[in-house]
Amino acid sequence: MSNTTVTVYGAYGHTGRFVVAHLRERGFTPVLSGRDAAKLHALADGTGLDVRPASVDDPAALDAALVGAAAVINCAGPFASTTAPVIEAALRAGIPYVDVAAELEANLDTFADFADRARTAGATVLPAMAFYGGLGDLLATAAMADWTEADEAHVAYALSSWHPTAGTRLSSAVSRERRGSGGRLVYTKGAVERRHDAPATTDWTFPDPTGTRAVVAEFTMADVITIPSHLRIPEVRTYMTVEAATQVVAPDTPAPAPVDPDGRSAQTFVVDVVVRKGTAERRAVATGRDIYAVTAPLAVEAVARLLNGEARTTGVASAGELFDAPAFLRALAPHITVDLAV
Repeated sequence: MSNTTVTVYGAYGHTGRFVVAHLRERGFTPVLSGRDAAKLHALADGTGLDVRPASVDDPAALDAALVGAAAVINCAGPFASTTAPVIEAALRAGIPYVDVAAELEANLDTFADFADRARTAGATVLPAMAFYGGLGDLLATAAMADWTEADEAHVAYALSSWHPTAGTRLSSAVSRERRGSGGRLVYTKGAVERRHDAPATTDWTFPDPTGTRAVVAEFTMADVITIPSHLRIPEVRTYMTVEAATQVVAPDTPAPAPVDPDGRSAQTFVVDVVVRKGTAERRAVATGRDIYAVTAPLAVEAVARLLNGEARTTGVASAGELFDAPAFLRALAPHITVDLAV
């Protein structure tokens, strides 16, 4: 890896700031890009980092933002607006594209619209390389191990709290608008299905010390797009603890509050992944702190592996398909603790 310059689009956002900081910790040189020039310059103040404002409706500016970069990480939501233009710029530049999108519709669009073009170009496009989408996919892939198929995959989230960022609220609003009133997506019988009923509430028994918690079943996250994109599993479901699911949609829930010098919140999480094949069951568990902050080591580790030539394929692909999942998960320490022997 000779070129360590990485453009971060949406660098001044909540997650973008974590990504920029982690890139610098890993020895990369971030280029700060996004739509708001004033916020970019404020973020760059005193750092010496290059600032390149670019609107998604200005291809020339996007091209300029990627000049000299080895890769681009898109942290700018709503991703329904930013994903396609930044991918197009990455394809023109001939560099890998990574995003942290948790918008299911944007993830679906990426696979549908760019799979053939990226594969033909020998380019890599990695969507949802974040806490939602990327982490669950890596855990499910590691849990599968030598299985070539399974009957079901379940990804259950236990968050101590969920204080949404402004970006999360905006992306959620865009997704709701695209789905229509009351609409939601599930992955069943090998396909994405749109439903208009209310998801059920059930209990999920997480590993100790979390234990049994009430969860919203079919609280659909990006894992239902990333996991079946490469694993032969016809039923993929995600679950969220009721308290967190309630908080994230409540209009009066405050934004995340930093409690340490790195800007992380006090939020903790458990991600419990179970894959089933017949009567056999395999499990992988991840624990850590601050779902927005841990997106940074996930995305940056992916970029490092892409630039080191460790990707197993080209085209549009999820993390579990691109990389050695157990090795990738081990590399996330100390940011995420993973148990693959549950």
